[in-house]
Amino acid sequence: MNEKLRKSKFNSKTLMNYPGAFTFLAFIALCLFMSVVSKNFFTVSNINNIARQVSVNAIISIGMTMVILTGGIDLSVGPVMALSGTFMAGAMLQGVAPFPAVLLGLMTGLLFGLMNGFLIAYAKQPPFIVTLAMMEIARGIALLYTGGYPLSGLPDSFGIVGKGSIVGIQTPVLIMISMYIIAYFVLNKFVFGRYVYAIGGNEEATRLSGIKVKKYKLLVYVISGFTAACASIILTSRLMSGQPTSGEGFELDAIAATVLGGTDMTGGRGHILGTLIGALLLGVLNNGLNLIGVSPYTQRVIKGLIIIAAIYISSKKGKEN
Repeated sequence: MNEKLRKSKFNSKTLMNYPGAFTFLAFIALCLFMSVVSKNFFTVSNINNIARQVSVNAIISIGMTMVILTGGIDLSVGPVMALSGTFMAGAMLQGVAPFPAVLLGLMTGLLFGLMNGFLIAYAKQPPFIVTLAMMEIARGIALLYTGGYPLSGLPDSFGIVGKGSIVGIQTPVLIMISMYIIAYFVLNKFVFGRYVYAIGGNEEATRLSGIKVKKYKLLVYVISGFTAACASIILTSRLMSGQPTSGEGFELDAIAATVLGGTDMTGGRGHILGTLIGALLLGVLNNGLNLIGVSPYTQRVIKGLIIIAAIYISSKKGKEN
């Protein structure tokens, strides 16, 4: 009997130590709470609205998770998303077909990710400073390119990406799911993922073992730029315009989703599916607070407190392990 009790305790403890387990329980509890306080929460239109909102942040958070797993940070994802979207929109307004315009947007994200990665991995500059500078550069270029005004009047065919659906499932949600499946296999089934975790766990030991640390650190920032550009495709399509001011604060939402999902800010510990749960939790929280009429200013305070609590819990678990 005592042996069975010890096993059950061990299993429950192991389950709660799994990255994202606590966040998943909080997500379920939040959904139940919102369904009680607001009769509009569990409606089809509201669930679709949450899914659309979550997809953008969840996609950005894929790249952010990989960066944080190495012990880094990327503050430039919001402005890079805005710049990619304005370049896409500008190209289409100049008569370029949607597909080549989307490629231009993706190349923009890749380029900024490459610059971030090179300065951090090879020039050995602090990730916080580099990505903070790139955040200002990307936002500034977007404002200069557009003159500070939205670029509207995009082709109707482009709207399918952000507003369409396939077999009843919204296109942004399908894109998000596809990207998370790919990210899961990359991080858990390929050598790249093992190296990413190893770098975050002990960069010097990883380097001494013969792994090209600089190369893999550069790659995670390239991926972060790419996922920011992918998110910009959905947002630009949904708005049917390139907004130079879009993506403001999205870097904080991506960091929040990653940390809430159980990824340790010091690197080496976390899970991509936990990040998805974190993004879902944030989406439900934002939506629910809007439904019950909480002030946007108060929402920012609540979100900040949640991030602090998530970092605290993550650090405590890291010490226990």
